[in-house]
Amino acid sequence: MTGARLKHYGWGREGEGMSAEERKFVLGRYRTKFATDEFDTIAVPGLDDLCLRKPRVAPPASLTPFCTTERYDRAAHTYGKSYPDYVRAMLGDYNCAPDVVAYPRNEAEISAVMDWAGSVGASLTPFGGGSSVCGGVEPRVDGIKHKAAVTLDLRNLSKVVEVDPVSRAASIEAGTYGPSLENQLKPHGFTLRHFPQSFEFSTLGGWIATRSGGHFASLHTHIDDFVESLRVVTPVGVVETRRLPGSGAGPSPDRMFIGSEGILGVISRAWMRLQPRPSFRAGVSLRFPSFFDAARAVRAVAQAGLYPSNCRILDAQEAFNTGAADGSAAIMVLAFESGDHPLDAWMARALECCADHRGTPELAKASDAHLQGAAGIWRNAFIRMPYAREFLTPVGLINDTFETAITWDRFETLHDKVKAATERAIVEATGVKGEVTCRFTHVYPDGPAPYFSFHALGRHGALLEQWQAIKNAASDALIVAGGTITHHHAVGRDHRSWYDRQRPELFAAALRGAKRELDPQGMLNPGVLIDP
Repeated sequence: MTGARLKHYGWGREGEGMSAEERKFVLGRYRTKFATDEFDTIAVPGLDDLCLRKPRVAPPASLTPFCTTERYDRAAHTYGKSYPDYVRAMLGDYNCAPDVVAYPRNEAEISAVMDWAGSVGASLTPFGGGSSVCGGVEPRVDGIKHKAAVTLDLRNLSKVVEVDPVSRAASIEAGTYGPSLENQLKPHGFTLRHFPQSFEFSTLGGWIATRSGGHFASLHTHIDDFVESLRVVTPVGVVETRRLPGSGAGPSPDRMFIGSEGILGVISRAWMRLQPRPSFRAGVSLRFPSFFDAARAVRAVAQAGLYPSNCRILDAQEAFNTGAADGSAAIMVLAFESGDHPLDAWMARALECCADHRGTPELAKASDAHLQGAAGIWRNAFIRMPYAREFLTPVGLINDTFETAITWDRFETLHDKVKAATERAIVEATGVKGEVTCRFTHVYPDGPAPYFSFHALGRHGALLEQWQAIKNAASDALIVAGGTITHHHAVGRDHRSWYDRQRPELFAAALRGAKRELDPQGMLNPGVLIDP
């Protein structure tokens, strides 16, 4: 990364944030929603005001060239970007700050940090961009097995090492941030084309470790689809998988590390499948009388095998909240792209599917329609959304999201039950009616990935308890309805108890066995996915 350093509290770099006009728009929506002109606002402590405990360990001289105990580094690696992370940081609670932050420059230095951390009884937390929204990067120390905490930031492993234009793949270091990755691929005429909402402030290794969901709404929905092979540094040695387009040789070693959330090793490098840069685009936004009409149109498009790059739908309230529409209709943002061929036939058939379910195009289909109208407004709101939480939390607003996936036959029931359970929980927790909205982020022939947002007027002094009560109700409803606790946000610690209910227990036992073999001291990201 270049430019200003990342904020220790908030999204993005220091000096960046929503404009005064954007803040006015967002707060205006909440003032109307909760019929209030003023919010109870508290001040967020500055970096110099934080009270950090004295480091419990100090790196040896051999590690000091790339390790630090400086205030900024420790504060900036204390939390991710989940709602409870923001609340605790807002309150100046940095008790879990790492004692040491390491910035290794190669695999040898990763191994050296692991050896040292093991020798002093420290936990070790792998850290990409710190954009976790589920409590996945907070250092943990139990005082018994782990007596200190070290965070391993991979930002110095940031190169595209090699490009194979024949196989259309590249070897990329895991600490490479999204913009740098794309800039390094551009001269070769390729793109990874994986754009999560956190793209600007997250890394390839983080995407792989958390099974990130990216740009494509269908077909290539997760980073999994692009991984050709991996190199992983573990406390007992380096694992390197073979570069192959596919293999039927037993359980996939790549799959064991994809989604492992840093508990089995540190991903240091990966061969990734690339895409040609798109030269053909077609896009349109459509209005539907209801969200379920839009959902049925999405199912028709998905099951027609058209594989759009974007096929998001927003319920009427979600569209209104982002300024994409007036709240009278559900909105679909539909787009196709290709580096090889025109897309008129694909778009024409998709529009037929939408018309069958009362969809009306807002704009004539065009190569830049994804930048116009409701589609363009939504796109900009999507990119800017993460900046809002840093000023909404101090005014006592609880705004958060959760996502799932479910088969089409159960979707409408899940939607209604989860929405109702979350709305009830908001009233019970806060005493004030809140709001729950829904959109689709990714779609499959056999089901969608619904993404819910909830908005509540909280109370300072009780924000964490109120958020947890709402989160519990929503998560319980997801599991009971047969959905997954997460489609692409990962498990972390926030989703851990529901992940325990979702996964087969024998699989958990097998995962614990892999953990014991690869991380015998249990130092890597303790408490995530499994307990030793």
